[in-house]
Order: sequence, then C-alpha cells, then structure tokens
Amino acid sequence: MNDLHWISAVFSPTGGTTAIAKAITGGQGHVVDLAVPAPSTPVAGNTVLLAAAPVFGGRIPAVALERLAALSGSGPAVAVAVYGNRDYEDALLELSDALKAGGFQMIGAAAFVAQHSIAPTIAQGRPDQADLEAAASFGRAVLDKLAGPNPLAPVTVPGNTPYKDWKGVPFHPAAGESCISCGLCASRCPVGAIPAGSPKETDPERCITCMRCVSLCPRGARTIPAPALQATTAMLTEKAGVPRQPEFFL
Repeated sequence: MNDLHWISAVFSPTGGTTAIAKAITGGQGHVVDLAVPAPSTPVAGNTVLLAAAPVFGGRIPAVALERLAALSGSGPAVAVAVYGNRDYEDALLELSDALKAGGFQMIGAAAFVAQHSIAPTIAQGRPDQADLEAAASFGRAVLDKLAGPNPLAPVTVPGNTPYKDWKGVPFHPAAGESCISCGLCASRCPVGAIPAGSPKETDPERCITCMRCVSLCPRGARTIPAPALQATTAMLTEKAGVPRQPEFFL
C-alpha cells in the first residue's frame, strides 16, 4: 500500500493520549477530536485510522466509542489504549472491536502509559521521552507493515469478552471557593456535565470523572475531594507501583 496518510480519532481529556497519538503519527494528518460530537466522517482507503483513547477502569469511555462510530471506512486501522500504569484489561480489545464493527481492518494496536488523571503522582511525568520515542517507533512500524507483503494481516490483542463491568468511580470533581465562574470548564466538558450558567456545579449523572475540568481550570479551583483522592492514590500505589512499558501488537 503506497501514498498512505494518517487520520487520528483521539479522546484525550487531560492530554496524555494526544501526546502519544501525535508521536505515533509524527503530527501528520487530520485529527478528529472525540471530546466533542464528531460529524459523520468517511475515511478514504489510502488512509490509516489511528483510534486512541484513555482507559477508565479497564474499559474505553463509552462517549469515545459513541463518537468513534461516526467514522466509517474499510481501510487499515490501529487501536491505541493509554492507561495510568495499573492495567488496560479489556480496553484494547474493546477499542479494536469497535473499529472492526465500523468496517475497518485492524492491522495494529498498542498500549502506552500516561500520568494517572485522578492520582497524578502515579506514573508522574509520563509519557516521558522514552515513551514518545517508542510511540514514534510504533508509528514507523505500522507504515512499514503496510508497505510490506502482507499489509492487512490482522492482529490479536489481549482482553476478554464480555468486557469488564465498569460503572465509574463514586466521586467527581467539585469547585472550591477560588472558582470565579469563568465557564471554561463548562465549555470544554466532553459530556456536558457542568452547566454553562452555573459552572460551580457538576451533574453526577453525566460526569465521567475524566478530569478535563481539573486540568483546564486556570485557578486550580476544581479538585477531587481529598478523602477520595487519598484513597485512590493509596490503592494505585499498591497496584501500580512498578513502571510498565509500552506494548505493541503488529
């Protein structure tokens, strides 16, 4: 397959997944931001679709999968799951299955580590330079495969069906006294969980604790309640203490 181009569909509330996706593609090609509703987008046959999303509790966020379904095509696709050093469990399989359901041919997949969005002391500073270099190497390997004698050879990724039962975490970011109601968080929330007219509030039925509002707030006014943060950090320190490395499937 010659004259290939990248298109990336990325859900990245706090930026770690975007950094990995950009390193894989070398910053080339069109990017579909899955943090907002995606229009119907046909993907040309000479295009490699990179679908990248973070892992929440061993799964891909449902909103990312719903918006990814707006992309259609029959060409090659690559799935990338980005997780906070604990485990990606069924996420990579779930993302791969979604791409195949959309008509794409799964020819590659990878799992990368990024700083944990809720407990930032876990995998702090990742993706680091070594991670980004590994991502760039993976991107080159994908293109090399597509230029080879068996470009559309399918891949098998880890995971189980039915997928892990995940209902989210029982806590959500809250606005503190330093909030000035600027509305930035409300305008950028991927699921509309923060009312534009009352940005100090959070709708617990909609919020997926993606931490975008916390990462964006210019005053640091949005935080996770301290007891929940401490408990989550302690649990992850025990379960995710040893740094994990990127995994490729080609």
